[in-house]
Amino acid sequence: MEMHRFYAEDIERTLTLPEDESRHATRVLRLSEGDEIEVVDGKGTLLRCRLTLAHAKRAMVEIEARETIAPHWGAGIHIAIAPTKNLDRLEWMAEKCTEMGIDGITPLLCAHSERRVLKTERLHKILVAAMKQSLKATLPHLDELTPVESVLRRPFSGKKYLAYCDPELPRDKRLDFSREYDPSEPALIMIGPEGDFSPEEVAAALDAGFRPVTLGESRLRTETAAVYACAACHSLKRCKM
Repeated sequence: MEMHRFYAEDIERTLTLPEDESRHATRVLRLSEGDEIEVVDGKGTLLRCRLTLAHAKRAMVEIEARETIAPHWGAGIHIAIAPTKNLDRLEWMAEKCTEMGIDGITPLLCAHSERRVLKTERLHKILVAAMKQSLKATLPHLDELTPVESVLRRPFSGKKYLAYCDPELPRDKRLDFSREYDPSEPALIMIGPEGDFSPEEVAAALDAGFRPVTLGESRLRTETAAVYACAACHSLKRCKM
């Protein structure tokens, strides 16, 4: 029988589940002392544990087995995306990318951003839930809302891609992401807001080494483009390696 899975970043040090996970284990699932559970630390470690204290605020465990689970998608996938005006769409995107497998998400503040304030607490909880549901042990890194200029200056060891719609560039001149993507190297894919990147942002990104790419023939919503890019990385890894 599949064991219930919980998240505790410092479980090996504290042997204690966070309060929200303790409450879920004892009040919702009705687990008690002696029951076996799985705990992931979000850093790639899966622990098989046994409850020693079924307390709603501080459930405690003893560790019986430890396993390291490497991300199955290999080279890192990081998406920098301008949050949508409708937060439900951003949350959906974060959930689906985490279920597939992703290393990091950076919400972008751009010149044309419709959402200029973002609280990430709820988004973090969605990532945790998606990690547990999809049986992963690695929690994607989630940045606070970050100006696009800061992302362009940030060092990145891998290939950088800029997905945007340039109406002045003929389709046959645009680089196809499926051809440009190299699954042997980490990928940073930057996706703009519904109003797209400004010409100045595009120029700065190209100067920073980003490759301009198109994500197929369809015009995609911002959140759809992110899910498409993540899924493409997974699919192309299987095809190219």
